[in-house]
Amino acid sequence: MTDLPQTYLITPATLDPAGFPDDLARLLDASPVACVRLALATRDEDEIARAADALRPVCHERDVCLVVTDHLLLAQRLGLDGVHLSAGTRGVRDARKALGIEGIVGSFCGSSQHDGMVAGEAGADYISFGPVGGGALGDGTLAERDLFEWWSQMIELPVVAEGGLGAAEVRLLTPFTDFFAFGDELWSSDDPVAALRTLRAAMADG
Repeated sequence: MTDLPQTYLITPATLDPAGFPDDLARLLDASPVACVRLALATRDEDEIARAADALRPVCHERDVCLVVTDHLLLAQRLGLDGVHLSAGTRGVRDARKALGIEGIVGSFCGSSQHDGMVAGEAGADYISFGPVGGGALGDGTLAERDLFEWWSQMIELPVVAEGGLGAAEVRLLTPFTDFFAFGDELWSSDDPVAALRTLRAAMADG
């Protein structure tokens, strides 16, 4: 891999639709970002819709894709770019059929090479593995470097690394992943812009 991985942002599980768009805009203006995932903990449709309506113009004015976790029907209704499915292979084929060729379908597959391959065959645009450095993603089983290395050598489908990403994990995986998905790594910092710059600098050291 000659190019550095791209940056993919994951929103906090709760956010203020009035204030968070400005925080997101500062990040998007400070550093190149390919995609933003709206990943709210709530299942309240109105709350998700308000957040999506607030973030969509921030993203689209900067040519950044906006996807939502799991809510396929809301992705279609709200004019988002696609959906990120958090349950491995489940729903990938239906999402691809519903969103057509243009829509983005991502699939989180934990640490399962097999699930990643099945999701890819079902029509996923990217596969996400994690956590890579600890955290509560999936069942907590770490997605090891060997998985990313194998995937980068054998599979053309883009792969995303997420969960517990510090500078050490970023340096380790930079040669073997297409995207790094940063979420709590940024929002737990007093200065998310500086935190992102530090993590991107680690890519150059990878």
